[in-house]
Amino acid sequence: MKIALHDNDATGYPNLALMKLAAHHKEQGDSVLWFDPLFPADKVYSSKVFTFSQTSSYLPSDTIKGGTGCGLSTMLPDAVEHTMPDYSLYGIDYSMGFVTRGCPRKCAHCFVPDKEGEIRANADVAEFLAHKELVLMDNNILAHPHGIEQIDKIAKLGIAVDFNQGLDARLIDDAMARLLSRLKWLAPLRLACDSPAMIEPVREAIECLRWHNVTPSRYFCYVLVKDVPQAVEVVRFLKSMNVDPFCQPYRDQQGTEPPQEQKDFARWVNMKAEYKSRCWEDYRKST
Repeated sequence: MKIALHDNDATGYPNLALMKLAAHHKEQGDSVLWFDPLFPADKVYSSKVFTFSQTSSYLPSDTIKGGTGCGLSTMLPDAVEHTMPDYSLYGIDYSMGFVTRGCPRKCAHCFVPDKEGEIRANADVAEFLAHKELVLMDNNILAHPHGIEQIDKIAKLGIAVDFNQGLDARLIDDAMARLLSRLKWLAPLRLACDSPAMIEPVREAIECLRWHNVTPSRYFCYVLVKDVPQAVEVVRFLKSMNVDPFCQPYRDQQGTEPPQEQKDFARWVNMKAEYKSRCWEDYRKST
């Protein structure tokens, strides 16, 4: 059987679901290739992560579509979910996966509680670990004992890790900071500060992490931009802590386009040359 895979977002970032589908079908003896409308396939899978990505008009009508961008009820079958990904699909030299799924928080802007439910153990890291570098995509790995056990295991294995979705600052105390200090870091240590209410938890977490000599290349923080004055307050705080902010304008489940001011603010923060050379008020006047 000929299997065709389609990455609807085309961001260049590896799509974990497609890598698992590729591995699963190769195990069945199927041939797997990227979708091309000029070359028919017996089955086509299309994955769409972002609600704002435009769905390709070239896909066959019987395409199997999945991903958060297609709806919150789309999940991989267990047989596929627990397959070692085919990392050759994107030619990457690091591993990716989830050791936990779900999140106990009920943040109004987040799709995870509706899509994945309460936090639970999902896999042992050995299930998808094939390299000395690892990207974990868990939404709140610190909120479950299994997640903490897996961090301890990663530390013992000497694997360099990136917690791609960020760590929950509210769960970082002395004991957690000591555990994190044992890790090798593949990327910045990522946190999230989505409102002024998170400023104090983030401040306390960073001070605790630095006290325990957690030394990634840098500290990085996701910032939700839903209310620009509040985002300004958060970014000003992060700058005072020498933490690198990354702003994300809010989009609802329908992928509604954010207001221009939100996009302008995010562009100013994320374009580091502008962020370091001009204040927000000057940048806003120039747009």
